[in-house]
Amino acid sequence: MENKIYTITKSEYVASAVNVSQYPAEILPEIVFIGRSNVGKSSLINSLTNRRSLAHTSQTPGKTQTINFYRATLKDVHDFYLVDLPGYGYAKVSKESRRVWAKFIEEYLLSSAQIRFVCQLVDLRHPPMDSDLKMLAWLVEKNLPVLIVATKSDKLGKNERAKNLSALKKSFGIEELPILPYSSKTREGRSELLDVIAESLLELSK
Repeated sequence: MENKIYTITKSEYVASAVNVSQYPAEILPEIVFIGRSNVGKSSLINSLTNRRSLAHTSQTPGKTQTINFYRATLKDVHDFYLVDLPGYGYAKVSKESRRVWAKFIEEYLLSSAQIRFVCQLVDLRHPPMDSDLKMLAWLVEKNLPVLIVATKSDKLGKNERAKNLSALKKSFGIEELPILPYSSKTREGRSELLDVIAESLLELSK
C-alpha cells in the first residue's frame, strides 16, 4: 500500500438525517467524523474530497444539526460515505437540543452495520475536554474502531506539536492510541488518512 497514492475522484452530498428512515437507501461502507463543535469536521471533509464547499463550514459552533452523508469515490477501491455528525460539547446550544442530538447520534452509531471506523477529531492546540474523554470511552465501550485526528496542526511549531501529541495520549490514557495530526489548510495528514480509509475499504473485498 505504501507505493499507492489514493485519491477521491468524485464526491457529492446525499442526505441529512435525524432518524433511521432518513439514512441513504444505498448501502455503502461509512467513515464517520465526530468531535466538538468547531473542531474542523466540515473543513476536513472538504480537504479530503478536494472540494471547497461540499460540507458547509461555519464560524458558528453548533451549525451542523443533522447527520450528513456524502458519497465519495476512492479511485480503484470502493465508493463509500463520509458521515459528518453534529458537534458535541457546545454549551450555548439548549439542553433540549443537545439531548435530541445525543439521541439520534447514539442511534446511528449503534444501529449502522456499515461503519468501518470513527474519526474522533480533537484540536491539537488544546488538551482534550471532558466531553472528548467521555466520547472516546463510549466509542471504545461500544467496540467501534476509532482513529483520533488532531486538527489544526499547522498552528503549532514542531516541539509544541510533539509535546501536545504526547499529552493527548496521556490524557486519553491509551498509549497505543493512534493519533493522526491533520491540517485542512496545509493538507498535512490527508494522504495518510486516505491510506487508512483505503485499507479499511479493501478489507471488505478480501
